[in-house]
Amino acid sequence: MRRSYAFLDHDGPIAFAHRGGAADRPENSMAAFQRAVDLGYRYLETDAHATADGVVVAFHDRTLDRVTDRRGTIARLPYAEVAKARIHGTEPIPRLDDLLGSFPEARFNIDLKDAPVIGPLARVLHRTKAWDRVCITSFSTRRLEQMRARLPLFTDKDVCMALGPRGVMALRAKSYGGPAAKLVRLAATGVACAQVPHGLGPVPFVTESFVAQAHELGLQVHAWTVNRRTEMERLLDLGVDGIMTDDLLTLRDVMAARGLWRTVPASPDGR
Repeated sequence: MRRSYAFLDHDGPIAFAHRGGAADRPENSMAAFQRAVDLGYRYLETDAHATADGVVVAFHDRTLDRVTDRRGTIARLPYAEVAKARIHGTEPIPRLDDLLGSFPEARFNIDLKDAPVIGPLARVLHRTKAWDRVCITSFSTRRLEQMRARLPLFTDKDVCMALGPRGVMALRAKSYGGPAAKLVRLAATGVACAQVPHGLGPVPFVTESFVAQAHELGLQVHAWTVNRRTEMERLLDLGVDGIMTDDLLTLRDVMAARGLWRTVPASPDGR
């Protein structure tokens, strides 16, 4: 059942910089991604929206209101207007193609945040030839199904994708002895990992049985968003395959102490 994905070709657990590493730099800003890369991170987690004229930007919310100095819904604004916004009043919102071009050694975990981004994202990945460098995820099973259906129009590659919410709940049920047929079908059609919260309030979501069942089905487990050292330690003890964090220094220190920190230095020409 196991399939090979270049995105997941990594020796040991993957350290993901969540939104570029939002603890110390404005989230999803070029400054955040640059700091993550400078610290040795090669897996960058981000989000994707499309403007009214089809430009894909790395931004979490549907609207500009929460973290920028402007207001409005991204999908209803032309890029020329979105480009004027500044995250925390200082940082421009990056275009996804600029991120892919600026960090050619990095791999990007991309969360589809809204249906209008599906087509534009596929075109960006086709234009940049970035299929091997991305994993696509979403909080919407429907959006993931739509993206999966669109992929053959742009590439014949096996593109790494994560389980949607229905798949995650099926996997959780399987860890308690439920059926696995749906998960087997998903694992055979391009779904390679379960990206899940590390806990629901004080209750752990990722457990020993959850990790074991995922691995039995050939799925990696990536936990988000983990900012406490004790929780990082617990998850690594369980054998998770990846951890997403805002606190880049703490995760790096925890993994380095276990001999798990892996990075790929950029080549002399920056590529």
